[in-house]
Amino acid sequence: MIPHGTGRPLVTPADRDASVRGARLRSLGLGRRPDASFDSFDAFADRVAAVTSAPFSMVNFIDEERQFFAGLHTPPGAGGGHGPGGAAAGSHLRHLARDHGYCPHVLARRKALVLDDVCDYPRFAGNPVVDGIGIRSYLGAPLIDGTGVALGTVCAVDTVPRAWGREGLHTIKLLAGELVGHIGGREVYAGPFHG
Repeated sequence: MIPHGTGRPLVTPADRDASVRGARLRSLGLGRRPDASFDSFDAFADRVAAVTSAPFSMVNFIDEERQFFAGLHTPPGAGGGHGPGGAAAGSHLRHLARDHGYCPHVLARRKALVLDDVCDYPRFAGNPVVDGIGIRSYLGAPLIDGTGVALGTVCAVDTVPRAWGREGLHTIKLLAGELVGHIGGREVYAGPFHG
């Protein structure tokens, strides 16, 4: 399928679970806007960045309309993001179109995605984040909750090619599992997530 006027194929897979995911995110109070309960998601993103040695990391929830970075880590001076000791990014910096980035692919696959160099894969090299943001490598895993719904992703990205290797894949899967446990606790205790 070719979007009108672009002349290039769509690279983002169809999302058949968007409405179910959106309803589940709303039931958990996730995925709309940053507030005090999201500070712990920022702290988790900081931890992902530290563990993977990546300059950027996110906890990303994706509903019917857009992607929302509930947790965001950027290096100091990288344009208003959140970093250790920094202020949380404004709401407009925490949203991304559904056809940008690689997290929608992780949701469609329902398994981790490792791209050492996105330019090595024609399907991924044409994504708007390559030219627009400068993303060159990606490591992400889905956040599949106890009901079987893939809520979003946890990911690390870099602006240079990275050999993430088996260790990186194992690490991002462990981090995703840990975060899903905390999100499940959010529902059980009907309170904000504590990281």
